[in-house]
Amino acid sequence: MTKPHKEVNQQWSRDSWKQLPIKQQPKWPDKKKLESVTKELSKLPPLVASSEVRSLKKQLAAVSEGKAFLLQGGDCAESFAEFSTKNLRDFFRVMLQMTVALMYGAGVPVVKVGRVAGQFAKPRSEDTEKKNGKELPSYRGDLINSQEFSETARMPDPENMLKVYNQSTSTLNYLRQLAKGGYASLGKISEWNQDFVAHSPQGKRFQDMVNGIEDAMSFMRACGLPLDSMRRLREADFFISHEGLILDYEQAFTRKDTETEKYYDLSAHMLWIGDRTRALNEAHIEFFRGINNPIGCKVGPSMKVDELLKLIDILNPENQAGRLTLIGRFGAKKIDEFLPTLVKAVKKEGKKVVWSCDPMHGNTQKAPNGYKTRPFNDILSELRSFFAIHKAEGTVAGGVHLEMTGQDVTECIGGAQAISEVNLSDRYHTHCDPRMNASQSLEMAFLIAEQLKRK
Repeated sequence: MTKPHKEVNQQWSRDSWKQLPIKQQPKWPDKKKLESVTKELSKLPPLVASSEVRSLKKQLAAVSEGKAFLLQGGDCAESFAEFSTKNLRDFFRVMLQMTVALMYGAGVPVVKVGRVAGQFAKPRSEDTEKKNGKELPSYRGDLINSQEFSETARMPDPENMLKVYNQSTSTLNYLRQLAKGGYASLGKISEWNQDFVAHSPQGKRFQDMVNGIEDAMSFMRACGLPLDSMRRLREADFFISHEGLILDYEQAFTRKDTETEKYYDLSAHMLWIGDRTRALNEAHIEFFRGINNPIGCKVGPSMKVDELLKLIDILNPENQAGRLTLIGRFGAKKIDEFLPTLVKAVKKEGKKVVWSCDPMHGNTQKAPNGYKTRPFNDILSELRSFFAIHKAEGTVAGGVHLEMTGQDVTECIGGAQAISEVNLSDRYHTHCDPRMNASQSLEMAFLIAEQLKRK
């Protein structure tokens, strides 16, 4: 049993969160339909196994000790319309490329966690949106409503949860095939080079790395080492995660493990709490404290030291390594002001956490042509500050949390491709926030590897 805290209910249950205030939830028009859908979801097989969840927790414990590095990335929000084998394969391929760049460049194992197979809901700054004098509910992700600006499309529909489950199941099955079926083998590393990466500024750098790896493997084979039978060279561990925003959905997948008698949210291996929903005495913290998944919590400029320490006590009362990941999202201009104080306090109290950096959300801006974007240099600047701060404090810069895609989009400006504001309209496809494209993501991985080598 988790340790109760004065800030939350004393007795935890799967639905104890319903007794507390809650933010960022849709106004479901049909409560009976919601109840029917969640009841149906609760009877369906889970997406992941509790043993897999425990495996991720063990790997994240290594991250907290500086023995591995966390790479968490994927779409800002998945959609029904963009679902395809090609998009999934391209995303997974870029994650593999980034992993190899980090391992080869920094000599550190990489824990791979996708923002995928469940990332269908997004918090919004405003409950409603106005266009041409008409006001409708904001688009909150395909789990809730549709992007089309009409009364019917914007009406929250619980049936979408079933569509999310079905698509997430298909997504996870396909990613498992890729991870375990030979596609992730280092022997196929040359096949990962997408055309647009091969013709990008990072293409030669990646190919040079590939050549070095293939030469090393040839040498090891010549020495008689059985590389083809080594699982670590043939397969990849890949985990899924999403923001646990809509608690009706999350509760439906919260099951008691027969082996440990503990509750797990089996909609994902890892879930996180957003910066907008982390109030100590509200529903999200109450729900998350009772599940035994590795969990993350976004930490921004508004987080105070006392609040953070209380939050850690609530979410990780036993101070277990790998249980809690703190995902900083400060922005390049604010990280140096706010992060050091929090890092010092957590270190002083001896709290075991993974420190990760989300350099995307604090660096969002609107271009003169109206497009939301994120400058590559600002993303890199926040990451460099993240590493420098942890080096100065003697703590572990454990990971990164990136919004990215395997598609050749033009949503973030800058990088070696030199995408400018005028290019944003060329291939701007995001349903919510701007993402780095494949080339920018690979470039970022090379730059992160350089930072890791300097630790």
